[in-house]
Amino acid sequence: MTLILEEGKEVAINQHGPYALIAITKHGVELARNLHTKFQQTDLYYMSKFERGDEDLRNISLFEGNVRMLLPSLFKTYKGIIMIVSLGAVVRMIAPLLKDKKTDPAVVVIDDKGQHVISVLSGHLGGANELTNEIAELLQATPVITTASDVQKTIPVDLFGSKFGWVWESAEKLTPVSASVVNEEHVAVVQESGEKKWWNYDRPLPETIKVYQTIEEALQAKPNAALVVTHRNLKENEKQILNNGVLYRPKVIVIGMGCNRGTSAEEIEQVIFDTLNELGYSIKSVKAICSIDLKKDEEGLLAVAQKYNWEFTCYPADELNQIEMSAPSDTVFKYTGAYGVSEPAALLYSGAEKLSLIKKKSGNVTISVAIIPN
Repeated sequence: MTLILEEGKEVAINQHGPYALIAITKHGVELARNLHTKFQQTDLYYMSKFERGDEDLRNISLFEGNVRMLLPSLFKTYKGIIMIVSLGAVVRMIAPLLKDKKTDPAVVVIDDKGQHVISVLSGHLGGANELTNEIAELLQATPVITTASDVQKTIPVDLFGSKFGWVWESAEKLTPVSASVVNEEHVAVVQESGEKKWWNYDRPLPETIKVYQTIEEALQAKPNAALVVTHRNLKENEKQILNNGVLYRPKVIVIGMGCNRGTSAEEIEQVIFDTLNELGYSIKSVKAICSIDLKKDEEGLLAVAQKYNWEFTCYPADELNQIEMSAPSDTVFKYTGAYGVSEPAALLYSGAEKLSLIKKKSGNVTISVAIIPN
C-alpha cells in the first residue's frame, strides 16, 4: 500500500500492531526492516523510493511526500511511534500535535546507525521508557532515558502500582509529589491494601522515602509529600495527608452477588454503589463480581461488569458448597444446587478468611463483599 501525503488531508492507516515504525533514509530503512522482523508489534512505514518489492507480503506501507503529514494520522491511531529520524526534526514535527501527557502516544527516536534509542515523549504514562529499553535490547543499542525517577531509580509517582492495576483518585498532585520524590524530600508511603512488592529495584528503598503503618503515624512525622494506597474512603481528619499527596486505589474489592433472573443492570449497580458507600469503600478499588455459574449469562451482571471493566467470574455449585457459610439456605439450594451464592463466591475469589460484608439482601439482589488480602 502506498500513501500519498498531501497538506491538510487525513491519511487512511492500515493498522495491524500497536506501534508505528518510520524511516526516511536509506540506512534508516535497512535498520527499520531489521527491527520490524524482530519486533513484530510494529507497522513499518518508509518512503516509496526505497521500495524493495516485498512490501505487500510483509505488510509494509510506503508513502510519498513529507513524513510530517503522516504524523497526525499516526498520533490518532497508534499507542506508540518509533522514528528513525533525527531528534531535532522529530521534536519540530510532533510539537503541533501534542495535547496531554495522559493521551499523547509514546514517541521513541533511533539514530540512523541504531546506536542510541531515545525516549522522547510520554515516557511514563505512554510507556516510551519501557519501549525504549525493549528496542535497545533488540538492537544491542544504548537506551537514553532522561525521566528523573528512572535515572535515580526511585518511585515513578504517575506509574506507582500501575503494573498491578492501581489507579490514582486524582491527578492533581502528581507533579508536586513527583518533585518531592526526585528532589529527595521526606515522602511518606502508607499502604493499607494492595500488592506489597511494588519496589522494583535491587537496592533498599531510599532513606527519604519512609513507610508508615497508618495515616495518623505519617501525619505525625510531617512529611513533604505522601503516597497513600487504600481501598477505603479517608476520614475527615486524614484528608490533610493529601495536601501534597496522591491517593491510589488498588484492585482488591471482590463483590459476591446473586440476583433474580432478569434483574436490571441499574438495580445491580445501585446496590453496589449503596453497599460500598455504607462500607466506606471506593468503587475504583473493585476488581471483580462473582456469582454462580447459573448466572454466567445474566445480562444485568454482565452489563455492569463490562461498564466498569471488572472481571466476572462464576463458580459451579459444588465449589461454592465447599466454602463454610454463616447461614446456608435450603431455599437457595433448592433452586441453584448451592447453599449460598454471594458469600462463598466472594470468599472463593478473594482468598480472604472473612468477609467485610457477610450478606445483604436488597430488592432482587443479594450482595457480599470481601477484600483480597495483601
